[in-house]
Amino acid sequence: MSEEINLEDDKRVYIFDTTLRDGEQSPGAALKKHEKLQIAKQLAKLNVDIIEAGFPFSSPGDFESVHQIAAEVEGPVITGLCRTTPQDIEATWDAIKIAKKPRIHTFIATSDIHIAAKFKKTREEILNIATDMVALAASKCKDVEFSAEDAGRTDRFYLYKVIEAVIDAGATTVNIPDTVGYTIPEEFGRLIRDIKLHVPNIDKAIISVHCHNDLGMATANSLAGVMNGARQVECTINGIGERAGNAAMEEIVMSLHVRKAYFDGCYTQINTPEFFKTSQMVTELTGMPIQPNKAIVGRNAFAHESGIHQDGFLKGQETYEIMRPQMVGLEKSSLPLGPRSGKAALKAKLQELQLVIPEEAMVDFFEAFKRVADEKKFINDEDIQHLAITFQKTGQPL
Repeated sequence: MSEEINLEDDKRVYIFDTTLRDGEQSPGAALKKHEKLQIAKQLAKLNVDIIEAGFPFSSPGDFESVHQIAAEVEGPVITGLCRTTPQDIEATWDAIKIAKKPRIHTFIATSDIHIAAKFKKTREEILNIATDMVALAASKCKDVEFSAEDAGRTDRFYLYKVIEAVIDAGATTVNIPDTVGYTIPEEFGRLIRDIKLHVPNIDKAIISVHCHNDLGMATANSLAGVMNGARQVECTINGIGERAGNAAMEEIVMSLHVRKAYFDGCYTQINTPEFFKTSQMVTELTGMPIQPNKAIVGRNAFAHESGIHQDGFLKGQETYEIMRPQMVGLEKSSLPLGPRSGKAALKAKLQELQLVIPEEAMVDFFEAFKRVADEKKFINDEDIQHLAITFQKTGQPL
C-alpha cells in the first residue's frame, strides 16, 4: 500500500484522476505521448493522490506513455489499468514499476449481464479469476486496486463475496464502479453503506467509487458514496470520459470544500487554485470544449448578468457566490453587461474604465445603454467607451 494512503484518517478523501485513461476514451480526445506527460505534470501540481496514466497492455504507445509518466512524474501514486489476465498484469507492472509509488489497477465485470453476455462464464469462475489475478498483482506490487466492473448492476450478495475474496487476496483498494451511469444517488449511497456492513474485512481496504454520467448523476452518486463511507473518488478533469463522461473532479472537490460540514468534515488535499489552469489545458489538448455554464470552471461560473444579481453582488459578494473565484484559479468574478443588467453594474463598469457620467445624466445614459444592449448579445468595454464618449460630447442619448 502506498505510504500516502492512511486507513486511520477516516475523513480524508483520496482523488484518483483518470483523465488520461477513461477521459481519453472520449471519442476524439486522443492525446499524444508528450501531451499526456504535460497533463500528468499539471495533475501533480493540482496535487491529485493517484494518476491513472493509461492502459499499458492496450497498445505500445500507451505502454510507453504510462512508463514515461511513471518515470518522470513525482508526488502522486501512478497506476495503470489492466484486465484480470496475467499478460495485462505483467505489462502494467513493467510500465509502472519505475514509479516511486506504483499501483496495479485490475478489473473484471461482476454483473450477471456481463458474466453471461461478455464472458459466458459462471459467477464462481469470475470469482476465481478475480482472486487469482489480484494475488498475482499483489505478488508484484504492495498497492493493488480491484474494480468490480458494473458493480451498480451486480447482485449484492455476490458482490460482497467478491470484495471479501479480493481483499483476502491482497487488494488494498476496492472500487465500486457505476460503469453505465445506471444508479440513483440514494441507491448508490446505500450500496456503499451495505458493503461496509456486509463485507467482514472491508476495514482492510479503501472503498473507491467510479461513477459515469449517463443519467447526469455522476457527481451526485460519487458524493453519495462519500457520505456512506467511500474514501476514494475516481474522476476526470471537466468530467470527460466514455459516452456522457465521468464525475467531474472539480465538482467533487469543491462540493466537499464548500459543504465540508455537511460531509462531516471530509476533505481532500487538492490544490484547488490550479483547477482553472488544468481545465483549460485539458480542453486545449483534447479539443473538447466545455459548456459556458459548466460548474466551477465554465466561462459563466462566476459571471452575473441579471441586474438584481449584479446589484446584490456589488453590495456583498456572498449574496450570489458560494465560493470565491480565486479558490479555483480565476482572478475575479465578472459582471457582463447585457439587456438584463442594471444601473449598479453599469456604474461599476464606468468606474472600472475610468469614465465619468454625471449622476444627473445617468438616467438618460442608462436608457442609451439599454437600447444598445437590446440589439447585441454582449456589451463589451469598447461599446461602453463609445457610448460614454458620444454622450459626453453631445450630452444626449444616442
